[in-house]
Amino acid sequence: MAAGAGLALSPSLLAADRPIDPDSWALLSDVHLAADRALVFHGVNMTQHFTAVSQELLTLPSRPAGVFINGDCAFGSGEMADYAVLADLLKPLRKDQMTIHLALGNHDNRHRFWQAFQDANAATRPVAEKYVALIPTPRANWFVLDSLDTTSSTPGLLGREQLDWLATSLDANRDRPALVLVHHNPGLAGNFGLKDTSAFFETIRPRRQVKAYIFGHTHAWSVRRDASGIHLINLPAVSYVFREGEPTGWVHATLKPAGMKLELHCTDPTHEANGQVVNLAWRS
Repeated sequence: MAAGAGLALSPSLLAADRPIDPDSWALLSDVHLAADRALVFHGVNMTQHFTAVSQELLTLPSRPAGVFINGDCAFGSGEMADYAVLADLLKPLRKDQMTIHLALGNHDNRHRFWQAFQDANAATRPVAEKYVALIPTPRANWFVLDSLDTTSSTPGLLGREQLDWLATSLDANRDRPALVLVHHNPGLAGNFGLKDTSAFFETIRPRRQVKAYIFGHTHAWSVRRDASGIHLINLPAVSYVFREGEPTGWVHATLKPAGMKLELHCTDPTHEANGQVVNLAWRS
């Protein structure tokens, strides 16, 4: 856990009654929390959406083993006041003893994030000036990468040093399926996506233990496979959508011996996609 320690916000020491399901994980992305809790953007109050998701997590029959927020934690340019709101809104989850893993996206500011979350700032960084983690669990190794290139600039970049760390870490951990989280989507179209997608795929495709690439950024929900059999999981935004009709919400992931079940939880329970279940089988 040493490599992932800096990414995790430790749970509160207060006891919680619900049992922990070690194979249950909450996948969130693009929360875009703003210093102004009353701010409405694209017709959505981001604080209300995040609070609704938090309350849902707190009422699950069993607690997830962890919560991932896959980038764009902040609203626009990663201001300290944005992160103060994030920290405050995470308190109920931490009190319930949920471990929270944060990633960075293009609307975050790495150094202000480290200032806001001192436990993250104090941790050893496997890649200088990047915020990465390896989180081993009984049924999968989670790899959280940092695709923040320049704050408020849309495209993302992993960079050679981070890709080398990923390759080395994957090679040293072949015993379990690897699930890789990156904020940015694959491909670069219209100045939108991961600039070094080709180098990233060259790293993960030959390593057959990599089963899924999980991303956000597009504020859309989809699940598909690439030609090599890796599952491409596009998480919905918790906050708002770019295209009318897309759901907002989070995904409940349950690890299985040879795959994973995904269940979509929409912030609008009347959305036609609410409750959608996708069962994934890992490539051999």
